[in-house]
Amino acid sequence: MDSIYELSIKAEADCATVFKRIDGVAEKNTEKVLRAFQKHRVSAPMFAGTTGYGYDDQGRDTLEHIWADVFGAEKALVRQNFVNGTHAIAAALFAALRPGDTLLAATGAPYDTLQSVIGITGGYPGNMRQYGINYAQVELLPDGTPDIEAIQRAAAKPAVKAVEVQRSSGYATRPALSVEMIGKICDAVHAVNPKAAVVVDNCYGEFTDVREPCQVGADLCAGSLIKNPGGGLAPTGGYVAGRSGLVDAAAMRLTVPGIGGECGCSPYGSRLFYQGLFMAPHVTAQALKTAVFAARMTELLGFSSRPAFDAPRSDIIQSIDFGKPELLIKFCKGIQSASPVDAYVTPEPWDMPGYEDKVIMAAGTFVQGASIELSCDGPMREPYTAYMQGGITYESGKLGVLSALEGLIN
Repeated sequence: MDSIYELSIKAEADCATVFKRIDGVAEKNTEKVLRAFQKHRVSAPMFAGTTGYGYDDQGRDTLEHIWADVFGAEKALVRQNFVNGTHAIAAALFAALRPGDTLLAATGAPYDTLQSVIGITGGYPGNMRQYGINYAQVELLPDGTPDIEAIQRAAAKPAVKAVEVQRSSGYATRPALSVEMIGKICDAVHAVNPKAAVVVDNCYGEFTDVREPCQVGADLCAGSLIKNPGGGLAPTGGYVAGRSGLVDAAAMRLTVPGIGGECGCSPYGSRLFYQGLFMAPHVTAQALKTAVFAARMTELLGFSSRPAFDAPRSDIIQSIDFGKPELLIKFCKGIQSASPVDAYVTPEPWDMPGYEDKVIMAAGTFVQGASIELSCDGPMREPYTAYMQGGITYESGKLGVLSALEGLIN
């Protein structure tokens, strides 16, 4: 091929069948969301903002009913007060754990920022270790998949009261977990320890399948609204969904015991959160197509890229190994330069709060840090892997990938 653009023609043709499969999932999820909106009689007055305590916030409360239906949960807590996905996941974990209990990580080491919450790294005030919560971890099998037998043995211990499952790979090389695999973990845990709550870090995975973790046995799932379920429109926030009592306990952790989910105003109003959820299946499909295209392009250029372009996908992340720090930096700079916002900015590795290694992040996004928009980041450690995600339109995502790759090889 004479140019990166000519190579893209072949890549896009190779991806056609995969794109069609993604569109099929998006259509089914859109129908599910639409039916929930109709069931709960969504109307314009629900979009109005509230102040102060936020008592009787109809828009907030109705959105949570819709969320529970869409995610197959008894109850949901969908709040602008969550500052990020880690905050929502931490609230979910604290809801299930008390001093003396053990948290079991079923999929190897959790994501970097969650390690600080647990107390594995950082030593920050208020981490779980300081509350007397113990921690155990089950390593993955050599192929990167969960070790179901080892999880079951570890979960059988009476002190285990919560089992954390990370759906996405995070800064690891393992494959993302399918909803089917999450269901197998839930079944294995509940068979030996019915009182243990399976808590799923659902970040980056929402709407990549026609089912969500609570529909296959998860007791709680949690994530960020500036990723998949916010549809590129939600300006902030997070969610916890699952068993009613556990969601209530998470609400008490978000606010205070005795107040829980009764308070929490919506100063932004709720329209962007409703509209974002409505758009989420389609926007997630756009991000998936961008990832598939990036996978095929990098495969054709000889880079190691995961997952393969035609492999089943359970999150929106595409990881690309560059082997050298300068190539990782150059790729991220290319993504940034193709962004609609802050395209003139040059990203550099820096000491980001919650991470043990320097991290480089490219994110020219309308919502700060929104990884449903095209973004790319990676820790400055071997094998110098770029973790690319997002793309609220496939067209802009494709152009961003081409820009980054052209700068890389020229």
